[in-house]
Amino acid sequence: MRTSEHKARNIRKSILQMVSRAKAAHVGGALSVADLLAVLYFDVLKIDPAQPHWEDRDRLIFSKGHAVAALYATLAERGFVSKETLANYYANGSKLGGHPVMDSVPGIECSTGSLGHGLAMGVGMAIAGRNDGKSHRVFVIVSDGECDEGSTWEAAMFASQMKLDNLVVVVDYNRWQGFGKTDEVVNLEPFREKWQSFGWETREINGHDHGEIFQALSGVPFRRGKPSALIAHTTKGKGVSFMEGRFEWHYLSPNEQQLKNALLELGE
Repeated sequence: MRTSEHKARNIRKSILQMVSRAKAAHVGGALSVADLLAVLYFDVLKIDPAQPHWEDRDRLIFSKGHAVAALYATLAERGFVSKETLANYYANGSKLGGHPVMDSVPGIECSTGSLGHGLAMGVGMAIAGRNDGKSHRVFVIVSDGECDEGSTWEAAMFASQMKLDNLVVVVDYNRWQGFGKTDEVVNLEPFREKWQSFGWETREINGHDHGEIFQALSGVPFRRGKPSALIAHTTKGKGVSFMEGRFEWHYLSPNEQQLKNALLELGE
């Protein structure tokens, strides 16, 4: 088992415990992105938990902010915050709110959750980094649902115009959003061709295969002079059999017995 696979399992356990304790939502979308985050934070990103504001660090914008439990769990696993901090998720007065807030805890690069804004902020960061002569990369994790937003495609169009090969978008393509299946709400297909037509060098992978994720993301930019788009095919609720591909887990939180069953499936 790769180190990142072990870390992804721990991240999933933390997500389930956090969401169940807080009686919060979005566990399905948090579980679907766990493998992508594990590979990024343990194998790809140039970061230092002891120096969260290190000037030359890679930046990661978690645009699908409603699934922030996954990001908090990852930051704790990577050492940016203590795992004990996760017990305060979604509590009144906690720094771990239901959406990321910039600098609320170390490792949160910007406030997100209003879908469709993350990529535009990433474009700005990528331009600033290039203008400052920096070599760091900017990664933006977006949901498939927010690819319904015109602002996402405006940012994509401008990134191509500016030849931002220091910018990478990773789409968590689990094919579910708040009102149902993506192909029934607003069909994104042909999805790869859309990104390509906007001037992005684009690849598709299995978003749960750590080897595929690492091979793709360790090779960015995919092409010099172009921003990189990685479409990661994922499963909502991945890792817990009774949550996988089930729309209701966009909103439900696991009760005590469901939590126990889910953790057993993950090897606890």
